[in-house]
Parts: sequence; structure tokens; C-alpha cells
Amino acid sequence: MMTYQAPYKDMQKLVAQAYYQQGLDAMDSLQDFDLELANAVMDEAAKFASGVLAPLNSVGDVQGCRFQDGKVITPDGWQEAYQQFAESGWIGLALPEAFGGQGLPKYIAQPVNEMWLSANLAFVMFQALAQGGSEILMNFASDATQNRYLPNIVSGEWTVAMALTEPNAGSDLGALNTKAIPQSDGTYKIKGQKIYITYGEHDLTDNIVHLVLARTPDAPAGSRGISLFIVPKYRVTDNGALGEFNDIRCTGIEHKMGLHGSPTCSISYGDQDNCIGELVGELNQGLMAMFVLMNEARLSCGLQGVALGELGYQRALAYAHERTQGTNKQGEKIAIVEHADVKRMLLDMRSETFALRALGYQIAAQIDATEATHDQTTLDETESNQSKKARVALLTPIFKAFATERANVMAGKVVQVFGGMGFVEETGVAQIMRDARITTIYEGTTGIQARDLLIRKVRGDQGKALTELLANITQLVRPFESDDAFEVAAKETLQAVDTVTSLLTSHLLKLDADSVSLHGVSVPFLEAMGILCCTWQLFDVLAYQQAQENTDASYMQNLTAMTKFYAAYRLPSAVAALKVVENAGLGLSEYEF
Repeated sequence: MMTYQAPYKDMQKLVAQAYYQQGLDAMDSLQDFDLELANAVMDEAAKFASGVLAPLNSVGDVQGCRFQDGKVITPDGWQEAYQQFAESGWIGLALPEAFGGQGLPKYIAQPVNEMWLSANLAFVMFQALAQGGSEILMNFASDATQNRYLPNIVSGEWTVAMALTEPNAGSDLGALNTKAIPQSDGTYKIKGQKIYITYGEHDLTDNIVHLVLARTPDAPAGSRGISLFIVPKYRVTDNGALGEFNDIRCTGIEHKMGLHGSPTCSISYGDQDNCIGELVGELNQGLMAMFVLMNEARLSCGLQGVALGELGYQRALAYAHERTQGTNKQGEKIAIVEHADVKRMLLDMRSETFALRALGYQIAAQIDATEATHDQTTLDETESNQSKKARVALLTPIFKAFATERANVMAGKVVQVFGGMGFVEETGVAQIMRDARITTIYEGTTGIQARDLLIRKVRGDQGKALTELLANITQLVRPFESDDAFEVAAKETLQAVDTVTSLLTSHLLKLDADSVSLHGVSVPFLEAMGILCCTWQLFDVLAYQQAQENTDASYMQNLTAMTKFYAAYRLPSAVAALKVVENAGLGLSEYEF
């Protein structure tokens, strides 16, 4: 079975493009983080991904985690790989140097994270938790709390677990019941049950820092009464040392469809009435803190879709070159890669993964641009920064939902390329399909992302950010209308842009729009925007590479082919989805379930 190899050439080119297009080369705070450093980091990460993590991917899938006497035992090789991962400094890659991290910008961390996710998604789930948990503490915890916890989290001595979901409260966090009882010393006794806690218990580190959503006795009802608490498995003394056990117990792990190597735990807090937590931020402001994690997690989750698409494509391409079926006109046996329908499936995976990677890298670089310029005060700079933030906010739900939905479709295509061999576990490609399935569900389902896109992002600013995006796409694609090779693709793209623009006025931004109808077409609208954004990115990369002096002819040939293919094979699906939006609500309110 082949293992993963990072698509280093693509990554280098797309990172460089995002770096220059977002103006990171001109920002003083990023002068120490140039492309030379980015390439060096990516090179080392690629070696670690293929040499250490990828060989353990199938091990984790086959063995899974074991629950024994209240303890979680991770698969063979997990502990050794974790120690290497932590000692190499990968956990703190994008975390501040003040706490032991490397402080690298997101534009460098993004391709590195993609490598981890392709190589062994189940293993590196803890890394996103460390990143998101640290971001929360840096934004909301006191200096004393940060100094007690962050150095050990950033170094990998301790891991982070996010405790949100309860048996009676899934996406509706306002329904959670976990209690936080205030104590005379300013701490809180935590009591309750949480489920679906990724790496909530394991044997990789001595301590696990749980970030727990809970309610104080006098908290307002619903989401307005949720607070966030830091609740370590072992209490932490004032000088950061481990103290006594904190009455946190794992009551079981889930037997899941996929991600077998990642323990998904049920956790009980305060069975002996002796679980102590510390408030993070202000009372009743827990969801505000969690939004920091959610935005981070949604971008990471979208990248999971890209990573699984890349892994699947690599497996399918290698098999298509090896597997012979049928003959050519000369009567010679040929590999299935020569069959037109197999080519179609491979190019579908290749073009969409490439386009989504480009989109993810641009979002990461745009975040860097907003963070690097946040202290600038001129009016033009402030407006530009706000526009960039609005663009990131608009693209985040599209990237998360569309990339993960397409990862599931691509996983199916991988199995199809393998034929009957894809349906048996021997080839290992069934794991991709099983692992991909959860990505459309956790960190906000596709429906939740679509609602966020249409209601909060598009209607929330009366279409301003979307209109700016559509104008950028038009400006980029318009010149390609006069190019014979791209005339059809350009015209179809611009027609899709015009349709979205028209729907904004006629349907999506109407003050009296029926909420059932809007929600009922939010997913088709997101799908259309996902396809349109991928088309935009392919044209953008094409235009950028055409302007470079060092792009080789074969790379340009394939880039041209991908752009033409995607516009021909996938863009019509966006047009169809927009037709659904136009017919919003028909039949939806009439049917009785």
C-alpha cells in the first residue's frame, strides 16, 4: 500500500502566490517569515508526514483505541510518534514564542497542517485542539492562567480537550446542563456529563486540559448563561506543576465509523464532588470565547477535506497506473488510467482538490494580513482591514462545508477507481471514505455552515462582502473572454456571477423573504458558491502563473486543462444549484412529515 507524499510543488507555488497577493512581503511584522523560511519548514514537515505519520495511518484504523479500566490506550506507535511530534516543535508551530512556540504565520502553518491531515488525520486531531485552545487562553484568560498552562500546552507536555456537547445538547449549546458552583476561593466546582470529547482521555501525556462549557446557578437561560472553565485532569499549582487528581473520569469511548485512532470520549466531571475549574473570561461569556475556537476549527476542518481529497487522489492515481484492464487498438493491455471515464474521475479529484487548497491558502494569508495590520490607524488601512476580515468571514463557511462535502464525494470516486478492490479493506481506501464522513458533521454541519453563510454573512451585511467578491471574480475572469482557449469557460463563469448578483436582489436580500424558503435553499446556495469559488481560484492561479517567468510548460499545460475541465464539468452544477435557489421553498412548507 502506497503512503502519502506531500504535493510539494503545488504547495510551494500556491503559498508563494498567497504570500505576494495578500501583501505579506510588505509587512514589517512578517519580514522574518519569508518564503525561504516557508519552504524550509514545508520541506521538513513533508519528511515527517511521509516518514513518521503516514505509516501509522492504517495502524490506527485497524487497531483503534482501547478502553480499559477507565483508561484509553492509543494504537501501537502513537506514543512514540507523539513524542517525536512534540519534541520537533510542531505543536507550537503557529503559537507565540513567548510560550515556547515558533510564532509562524498561518500562511506557513496551513500547508504544514494539510500534510499532517493527509498523512494521519486521526493522530493529529490533538494538534488543532492545542492551537484552538491556546488561542482561547491567549484572548480570554488572565496572565497568571496563561503562564501556568500555555508553556506546557505549546510544548506538548499537556494536551487540550474541548468539552462542549452533552447527551441532551448537540449543536444547541444553550440546552447544556453542566453545573459550575462558585467556591469561596474564586474557583468553581464542576459537575456534569460531556460526550464526543476528542482526545478527552489518552496515554500520550500526563495531563489533559479540558475547556468546559457550564452554567453557574444564577446564570440566564439559554446560550446567554454559558461560561467557560479551564478544568485540568490533574490540578495545576501556582508554579505550573502537577497537583492532585481533579475528579475527571472517562466513562467510555465511541465505536465510530472512522477515525478509529482518535479517541472520542464520554467524560464525567465531579462524580466525587471534587472537580475544580477556573473561570476563563467573564461569566456568561463562554460562547464568545468558543467562537475563537470555532473559527479556527472550521478552517482546520475545511483543510481536512482538502487533505483527504489529496490522499484519495494519490491512491487512485497510483492504482490507475498499475491496474490493467482492456486493450488498445494494437491489442496491447492498457492501464485503466487510459480509460476516459477513469481520467474524468481523476481529473475531477485533482482539479477540485487543487482549487480548494488554493482557496484555503488564500484565507490563511488573508488572516495573517489582518493580524499584521491591525494596529494601523489610517482610514484607508482600517477600511481595507475590515474588508479583509469580512472576506475571511464570508469564505470560512464556504470552505468548511464545501471542502468536506466534496471530500466525501471524492472518497467515493477513489473507491470507484479501485473497483471491487476498493470495497475490501486490503487496499485501505475504504478508510478514506469512513474518515471523511464525520468532516461534514463536526464543527458545525453543512446545514449550519449554509445558514451562517446566507443569514449571518450575506444578509447580515446586506450582501456587501459577497458583492465585493463577485466584483473581484468578474475583474479577474473578464480578460479570459478574449482568449480562444478559455472563452467558453470565462463566459460561463461570468454568467454564474451575474445569476448570483441577480438573486441577491430578487430573493436573498428581500426584507420580507420567507425564512423557511431561505433556510431550505441555503445548502444549494453554499454549493453554488463553493463551485464558483473553486472556478475563481483556478482562473486566479492560471493568471498568476502566466505572469511568472519560471513556470514550466508542462505545469501550465496541466493547469490550463484543469481550469477548462472544471468549468466544463463542475460549473454547470453551480448553475443548477442557483436555479434551486431561484425556486426557493416550492413544496417545502406543503409536505407533512
